[in-house]
Amino acid sequence: MEDIFFWTHVIAFIAVTFYALFLFYRLVKTRVDFIRLGDKPNFIYSAKERWKAVMVNVFGQKKLLKDKKSGIIHVIFFYGFLIVQLSAIDVIWKGLSNGGHLPFGPLYSFFTLSQEIVVLIILFGVVWAFYRRYIEKIVRLKRGWKAGIVLILLSGVMVFKLATKGAGHVWFAGSAPNIYEPASSVIALAIEPLGATAAGALFYVFWWAHLLFLLTFLVYIPQSKHAHLIAAPANVFVGPTHPTGKLESIDFEDETKEEFGKNKIEDFDQKQLMDLYACVECGRCTNMCPATGSGKMLSPMDLLIKMRDHLTEKGAAITSQSPWMPAYAFSSATANQLAAEGGNDEVAATKDVHSMNLIGDVITEEELWACTTCRNCEDACPVANEHVDKILDMRRYLVLTEGKMDADAQRAMTNIERQGNPWGINRKERENWRDSREDIEVPTVKELNKKDESFDYLFFVGSMGSYDKRSQKIAASFAKLLNEAGVSFAILGNKEKNSGDTPRRIGNEFLFQELATKNIEEFEKNDVKRIITIDPHAYNMFKNEYPEFGLEDVEIYHHTEFLFQLLEEGKLKPTQAVNETITYHDSCYLGRYNDVYDPPREILRAVPGLNVVEMKRNREEGMCCGAGGGMMWMEEEAGQRVNVARTEQALEVDPTMIGSACPYCLTMLSDGTKDKGLEDDIETLDVVEILERSVVGTGEKEKTA
Repeated sequence: MEDIFFWTHVIAFIAVTFYALFLFYRLVKTRVDFIRLGDKPNFIYSAKERWKAVMVNVFGQKKLLKDKKSGIIHVIFFYGFLIVQLSAIDVIWKGLSNGGHLPFGPLYSFFTLSQEIVVLIILFGVVWAFYRRYIEKIVRLKRGWKAGIVLILLSGVMVFKLATKGAGHVWFAGSAPNIYEPASSVIALAIEPLGATAAGALFYVFWWAHLLFLLTFLVYIPQSKHAHLIAAPANVFVGPTHPTGKLESIDFEDETKEEFGKNKIEDFDQKQLMDLYACVECGRCTNMCPATGSGKMLSPMDLLIKMRDHLTEKGAAITSQSPWMPAYAFSSATANQLAAEGGNDEVAATKDVHSMNLIGDVITEEELWACTTCRNCEDACPVANEHVDKILDMRRYLVLTEGKMDADAQRAMTNIERQGNPWGINRKERENWRDSREDIEVPTVKELNKKDESFDYLFFVGSMGSYDKRSQKIAASFAKLLNEAGVSFAILGNKEKNSGDTPRRIGNEFLFQELATKNIEEFEKNDVKRIITIDPHAYNMFKNEYPEFGLEDVEIYHHTEFLFQLLEEGKLKPTQAVNETITYHDSCYLGRYNDVYDPPREILRAVPGLNVVEMKRNREEGMCCGAGGGMMWMEEEAGQRVNVARTEQALEVDPTMIGSACPYCLTMLSDGTKDKGLEDDIETLDVVEILERSVVGTGEKEKTA
C-alpha cells in the first residue's frame, strides 16, 4: 500500500511539474513571438559593455538602490530567491526519497542553517514590502489585488518550505530540536505531540503545498509584471539603443514609405517592445516625471503598461497564441479569445485590435504632448527602459503623417522655416545682439574672411542668445570672458540657422534634417573645427545627432566646459567676491543627456564669496525646467506649470541666486520667480554672468535684471 502511494506521489509530481514547465515555456515563447513582431533594432554596445551593465545593474542592483528602502527589499528578494532554490530542491528531494537530502556531506548542516536564515530574511522582506505598499501606501506603488499575489506566492513557498521540514523532523528523525534548522525545529515542536503518523501525513500535505506554490509562481511570472524577472536582465544586457537620447533618423528618400512616425505597435523595434515586458511597474519613472508631478495626464509607467497590454492583445490576434495560461482557465480573456478565434466578430465588435490606432485608441495625444523629453524617467528606471523615443516616434506620426500639432508649436515651426527662429524675427537681425554692449568684440566669420584672418573657435550663439533679450546678456557675458582670456573666436552671424532641436523634439523630422544639413554645410564651408555654444540643446545636437548627417572631426564644447578649462589654464581669474547663496539647476540636455554636471559647479565654487547649496533634486535626479521637447513654445493648460514647481524646489534651500547654464532653463526659472513675486529678491543668472562679475567686476544686479 505504501509503495502504491509513493509511486502515485512520484508520478503526480512528474506530471504536475512537467505541465507547469510546459506552461512556462509556452508563456515565454508567446512573449518572445510578440516582441519579434517589431523591426530589428540597432544595437550599439559591445559584449564587454553589455556584461558590465548586467554586473552593475542586475547583480549589483545599482539603480534599484537609488531608493534605499525599496532597493534593500528587492536585493532581499532577488538574492534570497536565487539562494533558496537549492533549499527548494532539497525539500523536493526529501519528498521523493523518503527523507533523503542533497549530498553535501558534513557541510549539509551549515547549508540548512544558511537556507533557513535566508528564508526568514525573505519573509521579513515580504512583511516590509506589504507594509510599504498597503500600510505606508507609497504613492508610486499600486495597491490592487494583483500587486499582492507575488507576496502571497512568495510567502507561501517560504512558509510551506519550513512547515515541510518541520513535519519531516518529527516523521523521519523522531525528534524535533536541531540547532542548524531553528525555524523548522520550532514548527516541529508544535507538530511533535501529534505523533509520527500524523507528522508523515502533514509532511506530504506541506510538501505538495510547497511544490504547488512554487510551480504556480513559475507559471505566474511570465504573465504578470514579474515577467521582468526574465525580460529585465535581457533588456539590460541588450542595452539602451538611444543612450544619449539620440533619435533614429527617417529616410525621406524611401518612396515605399507612406507614413512617417509610428502609430501601430508593430511599427516599433524589438528592443522598444522588450521594454514593455521588462517594465517592473515600480513607478519610479512616474515618480520622477515633471509632467506627472505637475498634474499632467502623462505617466511614463502607465504609457508602457498600456502599450504592453495592447501588444499582448494584438500579438495574440496576429500569432493566434494565447498569452494567458492555462488557456481554459482564461477563456473569457479578450486576448485568449482573439487568439482562439482569430479576431471573431463578437470580440471585434468591442475591440478590433487589427484596426486600432496606437494614438487615440491606446495612448492619448495629451499624454504625448505633455512630455518635456527630460529623460528623468529613463534615469530612474532600474531595467534600462526607454520611454522618450516611443513618445517622440508617436509625435512624429502626428506631425508628419497627420499634420497635427499644438497651434503655438505650429507657429514656432513656421517661424523657424521662414526666418530661422521661433519668433519669426527677421533673419538679418540674428547678429544684432552684439550691439548691446560696447565693451565686447564679436567678429563674424564673414568679417574675418574680409580681413583674411582666421579663428580657432566658432561661437554658435543659438536662437535664444541671438533674439531673446534676456539670453542676449548671457551671450554678451560669454563673449566678454572670451575677450578677457584672449580666445580667437567668431560667430556665423546672420548665416547661422536654428540648431533643429525644437523641430526634432516636437516631431518635425523633415525640418530638422533640412536645418542640420544647412548648418553642417556652413561649418564645412568655413573649416570649423571647434564649436562652443551656450545652448545645451544645440550642444547635444552637434555632439550626438549631427554626426549622422556628416558633422565629423569637430570638437564640441558647452560654454561651462570651456570656461572651466580657461580657469584651469589660468586665463580667467575670479578675484572679486560675490557674496551670495546660489543653488544651481541642472539642464536636462547638459546633464542627463551628456553627463556634464561638474564644470558648472566647479566654476561657481571658484568664485570668492559664493556659497553653493544643492536642491534636493540635483544632478542626475534634477527636475526639468519645463522647456524641453518644444514645450518652451507651448502653453501648459493642465495642472501646475513645471517651471513654477521647479522654482519652488529651488526656493526650499533659501537662495539669493538661482543659477543655470541654459538660456531656456534661465527663462523658465526667471518666470518662476516672477510667478512667486520674488523677482526683486532672488536673481536668476547664468553661470557665465556670475563668473563675469568675479573676473571683470561687472554685471551688477541692475545689469541683469
